[in-house]
Amino acid sequence: MSIGQLTKHQTLGLTDAQAVDMYRYMMRARKFDERGFLLQRSGKIAFHVSGIGQETAQVAAAFALDLNKDYFFPYYRDYGLVLSLGMTLKELMLSVFLKAEDPNSGGRQMPGHFGHKKLRIVTGSSPVTTQVPHAVGFALAAKMQKLDSVSFVTFGEGSSNQGDFHEGCNFAGVHKLPVILMCENNQYAISVPLREQISGNIHERAIGYGFPGVRVDGNDALEVYRVVKEAHERALRGEGPTLIEAVMYRISPHSTADNDMLYRTKEEVELHRQKDGIPKFKQYLLDCGIWSEALDQELIEQLTQEINEATNYADQSPFPLPEDAMLHVYGDHKEEA
Repeated sequence: MSIGQLTKHQTLGLTDAQAVDMYRYMMRARKFDERGFLLQRSGKIAFHVSGIGQETAQVAAAFALDLNKDYFFPYYRDYGLVLSLGMTLKELMLSVFLKAEDPNSGGRQMPGHFGHKKLRIVTGSSPVTTQVPHAVGFALAAKMQKLDSVSFVTFGEGSSNQGDFHEGCNFAGVHKLPVILMCENNQYAISVPLREQISGNIHERAIGYGFPGVRVDGNDALEVYRVVKEAHERALRGEGPTLIEAVMYRISPHSTADNDMLYRTKEEVELHRQKDGIPKFKQYLLDCGIWSEALDQELIEQLTQEINEATNYADQSPFPLPEDAMLHVYGDHKEEA
């Protein structure tokens, strides 16, 4: 690379520091995820659902959004997204340990059901894709109130077959709402492969709702950033929604309750592991001369320390009190005298 020549991330408006930060968040999500598996297998936590293989697109998307104005509707694999939005490793550990201090639900939701009022992360629930109409509803409110805010929602390709997705897309298209819908197409709806779920391409479904659909390599961080940034700019200009299909692969099993070798082979998983976006982005940073193997080792050591501290803190924190089970479930409507 010659002196004065712009790198790809610079042409997209990212500084060297931002590009490095993207990699740091990808690695933070990956290391948290790996620890979650170990904790579940050792009996320290009951359940873990993984996003290994999907962090690249999640982090890249977050960097293309406005963390001070937008609202976020993640799905249960989005550790890379929520960490990039400002959630901490300690907060995520509190959620997997189901502790009272967990900001997502006070230890009363399953892990992966993110919710953080300060960071404008809107809570999700176990029925998949219900977050799509919620995101569309926020976008309607933003348009009615003339706010320069965009809602960003993620979901898997399996749940894009459900009514919530189609109803949300139709409403958003009719009203030209400022919402970005990103499908994390990881090739499997639990055990059902893509070829048995979907006829055609997910991003092409947007045509029927009157707004653009874009397909992008979910392992290419800078392409995901570019596509989400353009969708964000469209939304702010009042041009309506965008459907993004980020193609990736779920390297891990569906969850710690899943035996993925019943429906796919080790060879298939290893083939896709070679396409993992995190080492690809690391190599890009090395090629740009803004990262090094020494810095990489420092990062791994730092993350190990942070994760150990977060794990110990969450493990030792108190569980919710039984009498708090109904808090925030029903409204407190007191009759006037």
